[in-house]
Amino acid sequence: MSFESLVAGIVARFVDHFDAERERVWVAERQGRRVGCVFLVKASKRTAKLRLFLVEPDARGLGIGHRLVQELLSFARSAGYYTVRLWTQSNLLAARRIYAEAGFRLVDSEPKASFGHDLVSETWELRL
Repeated sequence: MSFESLVAGIVARFVDHFDAERERVWVAERQGRRVGCVFLVKASKRTAKLRLFLVEPDARGLGIGHRLVQELLSFARSAGYYTVRLWTQSNLLAARRIYAEAGFRLVDSEPKASFGHDLVSETWELRL
């Protein structure tokens, strides 16, 4: 429930403060079914945040995650951002691999209890 609450809050803020020129959401579909998404939200004039990067388990390994991140980065560049930042957990290995392949670098990490588990919270950045 804590993860669902986090997602609901992010989506609500996105809808309430949507900036059509600088923010987007991408939804991946496969055979008429939604299988993934990623949000780009404005953090500041120069920095965007990648949020809610999700790919359904049965759609993983098909390149959908890579494509979502590439679309997001292309838009971030065209919207004039200089940096894209994201927050993740160290145990999300496939997502971390996609971030690293896209050029993101780990800039901070700290142990943290999240979603009922002891995890390592990470911040990654990409200079565009």
